[in-house]
Order: sequence, then C-alpha cells, then structure tokens
Amino acid sequence: MFVTLFVSNASAGCGDVNLQAPFQYASPSVVARLASPVAKAETALGSGMASPSIVGLWKIQFVSMGNTGHNPSIPDGALIDFGYTQWHSDGTEILNSGGHAPATQNFCLGVWGQTGFLTFVLNHFPMSYNATSGALANYINIREQVTLSPSGDAYTGTFTINIYDTSGNQVDHLAGNIVATRLTVDSALPSAAAGN
Repeated sequence: MFVTLFVSNASAGCGDVNLQAPFQYASPSVVARLASPVAKAETALGSGMASPSIVGLWKIQFVSMGNTGHNPSIPDGALIDFGYTQWHSDGTEILNSGGHAPATQNFCLGVWGQTGFLTFVLNHFPMSYNATSGALANYINIREQVTLSPSGDAYTGTFTINIYDTSGNQVDHLAGNIVATRLTVDSALPSAAAGN
C-alpha cells in the first residue's frame, strides 16, 4: 500500500510506492481538515447531538508527520498513500490502496472498534509481496486513531505503520496523519478521485 523502504526490501501497507524525492504533498484543503476534530466532537457531544456512523465508503489520504529521521527522510506533509476504505457494520474494514502497483498487493483488511463519542480505532493487517518474484516480502501492521466529524462526512486522526520481515522482526516504522472524506451515491469525479 505505501512505500518501498530501503531496509530489508520492506514495503509498508498493501503494496509499495517508491519513497524517494520528489515527494507529492497533501493538498492545502487536506491539511486544513486536520485541524481540531476533537474539539468539534466535544462540542457535538455537549449539544446532545446523535452520533453519526463511521460505516461507509471513504476517500482517504495518509500524510507523513515526524518521519524526517527516516532513511530516506520523508518530509512532513508528504503523501504516503491514498485510496478508498470501506468500514463495515460488523467491525471489519477493507482498504483499496492507490499509491502502488497491484503486483505488490493493493487490497488489505482490518478490524475496528468505537472508543468514545465519534472516536474509533482501526487495526489493519496488510501483507506485501515482491513485485518481481511474487514471494511474500513483509507483514505490516497499520493502526489508526480517528475522530469522525459531527456531520459524519469526514474523519481525521493519526496512524502508525510497523513493518516486519517474514520472520517477524520489525524492520521499519512510519507515522503521520490521516484524513478521509465520505463518498456517497451522489459522489462523482474528479472530487471522488482518491489522489486528490
């Protein structure tokens, strides 16, 4: 899903995207939506507002934060991955990653739970494959902590990605912010395009 890393042929997420400059950056509108979702949720809770649901289809972006010490350095604001994620009412989730080649794997699965009013956690388990040989390359664990907007049409939060070799040894770690916009039966391109 995310990136080809230079440690033990590791790749993050459901596949890989080359993590070399020049980096693509999240748009200013994405960065603006990362501001203060928790305060908005607390305001909605105080007003007695009914809780909207996380269940549905989302356009999602993973934005680098705090990875400047990574090798290679990943600047804050760089787009690590993008795609579509579907949160199901049974507590499962599926992600279609758009930031890599399908030969390395672009679909991966997770489980989620609600931790409070408008707050959720997601525990996601991708596997990544070598694009040339087709052999399993890495196990990955992506964890998200997100806050749904009071309107239920967006969420923001944080993510961590821990990457393991096929023997279970951790070989890399990435972190950042996540931003998502709900897609509906009325959504259309270009606004529904995952990379925008």
